[in-house]
Amino acid sequence: MWLSLITFMAGFLMLLYGTFKALTLPPVASADIAENYRIVFFHVPAAISSFIAFTFTFIFSILFLKTENYRRDLQAVTSAKFGFAMITAALISGSIWAKVAWGSYWNWDPRETFVLVLWFAYAAYFALRTSIEDYSTKARYSAIYSLFAFITVPLSYFSARISALHPTTSELRFDVERGTLLGLMIISFILLYVAYFLIDSKISEIKERMGVIENE
Repeated sequence: MWLSLITFMAGFLMLLYGTFKALTLPPVASADIAENYRIVFFHVPAAISSFIAFTFTFIFSILFLKTENYRRDLQAVTSAKFGFAMITAALISGSIWAKVAWGSYWNWDPRETFVLVLWFAYAAYFALRTSIEDYSTKARYSAIYSLFAFITVPLSYFSARISALHPTTSELRFDVERGTLLGLMIISFILLYVAYFLIDSKISEIKERMGVIENE
């Protein structure tokens, strides 16, 4: 538990510092994104950490199917929960960006569309788990499903290359200070993911020993 506590405190303190800096830096010299660029410091880390979390869900699902070790299933779910929360945050923050930069909260840009598909794919993952009562069946079916759902992750990531609207970091022309801050925020989100994973996995293991997991 010490590792999870240290990881959480490090990530949380970095997040507090990064949030303060993101809100106090001067606007960039651009009529289109002036103040709006501050969202990037939350949007990008949320998206990246969700991709990482879903990747580990994919890995743990494979491990579960190979070993039938139910702790791997619990780890896959834990990772998916964090990923789903972060991709939801990325969708919301991206919509706020779109409203200011493009005049509408939603524009059906390829990046927006693929991320929305990803969101629905993992919403269905949790719906599938909820709909099956038998734990062993639930674990197997959801693991198999997650292998297919993961296809939406690389599609979402690479969709920015065919997007006519979605900007890249280079297009924002971040200087060293802002680039460093963005890197700091990405690390803080990843540390918080690690802390959440360690804590939630431990709680799930305790529930498993108590026989509670099968009823969830």
